Amino acid sequence: MLRPDVKPLNLNFSSGPCSKRPNWKIENLNNAAFGRSHRAEVSKNKLQKLIQLTKEILKIPSDYLVGIVPGSDTGAVEMAMWNALGPKNVSILVWESFGKDWQKDLSEQLKIKNLKIMFEDYGKLPNLSSINFDHDIIFNWNGTTSGVCLPNAEWIDDDRSGITICDLTSAAFAMQIDWEKIDFGTFSWQKCLGGEGGHGMIVLSPRAVNRINSFVPIWPIPKLLNLRRDGKINLDIFKGATINTPSMLCVEDFIDTLVWSKSIGGLDELVNRSSQNLEQVKAWVRETPWIEFLSEKCENISSTSICLKFLKENLKNPSIEYQEKLEKFITSLLDQENVAYDIGSYRSAPPGIRIWGGPTVETSDIKLLLPWLTWSYQKAIKNI
Repeated sequence: MLRPDVKPLNLNFSSGPCSKRPNWKIENLNNAAFGRSHRAEVSKNKLQKLIQLTKEILKIPSDYLVGIVPGSDTGAVEMAMWNALGPKNVSILVWESFGKDWQKDLSEQLKIKNLKIMFEDYGKLPNLSSINFDHDIIFNWNGTTSGVCLPNAEWIDDDRSGITICDLTSAAFAMQIDWEKIDFGTFSWQKCLGGEGGHGMIVLSPRAVNRINSFVPIWPIPKLLNLRRDGKINLDIFKGATINTPSMLCVEDFIDTLVWSKSIGGLDELVNRSSQNLEQVKAWVRETPWIEFLSEKCENISSTSICLKFLKENLKNPSIEYQEKLEKFITSLLDQENVAYDIGSYRSAPPGIRIWGGPTVETSDIKLLLPWLTWSYQKAIKNI
């Protein structure tokens, strides 16, 4: 194959922090509340606007609470676990690296005694039909490191006595979420809408609020994670009074992207943009004999973190060592050619390619990237 002539206009295909929105400019942030206290009226108004726009675009029910929290999605997940777990047995679904992180914290930090770990390797989902909804359930909606996502939330019991804690960070703003099935939902600004890192968001259902108000964990909760004040839910958190100081520059940046999201048609168009990106990759995979999706089932393929693995049967050397060399050659070559940045697979995932297909990535750029992948692979097999 000849070297392609045209490169993507946007080279950022990282799965986090992710690409900024189309036509983003630093000048869009000139109205940030620089040098102002986050408790000042101008700053609180911006924080409240961010929360309101988030709730509107994600179609979160009016009786749910939405708050800005420290520590990105990781902080938000930890906040949900540390504040809510304890009164019931816990089941955790683990099928990629971040689920393993949450499971480790449950085992080693919170020391949950009655913990059921439902584990599957990369490419698969646990058996969703065998879950006991008398337990508190913890799961990812989308596996950022595996490219495997839930097909829907129909498997979650409406009459559950336990709560659900869902890591939504590479699904929110790119996939339709059934909020009635989610009690604690968490995500970060840096994923689907390409905001800046360090800030997370937590969404609480009335069921979640009741858990916070009716139960106090036996372990101490650090200030940065504490959702309570005087033993009850701290409602100020959900009115823009953040636990610690947020970056008002990052706040302005995320508001800018939320306004852009609303202007293009809101959640439905965001989902459509991400879906179109996946369709481009699917078409290329169908005609490419050396690559396949890491997800074993078509209905579970993520449209955001699009994870691909090498098809061992069609490689001259099927060993992991050879596949790792292939990945390194391809990703390094495309970086040097200024075609694509940060498209290697996650460090603990099988060797391959990971393309971010979230809604801030233009489908035209995905389309331009794919011939370069074919070209770089052909270069690789001649040189390693």
